[in-house]
Amino acid sequence: MDYGKYRYEQSKKEKDARKKQHTVLIKGIRLTPNIDDHDFKYKLEAARRFIMEGAKVKVSVLFRGRLITHKEFGESILQRFTEGLHDIAKVESAAKMEGARNMVIILQKK
Repeated sequence: MDYGKYRYEQSKKEKDARKKQHTVLIKGIRLTPNIDDHDFKYKLEAARRFIMEGAKVKVSVLFRGRLITHKEFGESILQRFTEGLHDIAKVESAAKMEGARNMVIILQKK
């Protein structure tokens, strides 16, 4: 068997495999526990647009200063966010702490 021909066939197979694979795009939304209602709605609509385009959305709640002692505020914000998108999105990973000051969930299209 010709080695050059073998390498050529392998590269063709790899190229076809790369054509067929789908990369998942993850968009990020950053919130704080004391976010205003209008800002919250604006971010919610941005997340809705991202999900409708087919991307996953990573929602992060950033705790600054002494807010880290009140994690329940962050959980309530994330709960409101998932309820606002419950018609088109489902929670892929539940709320968890990422690092010392970030609480994160990931939403994907139903």
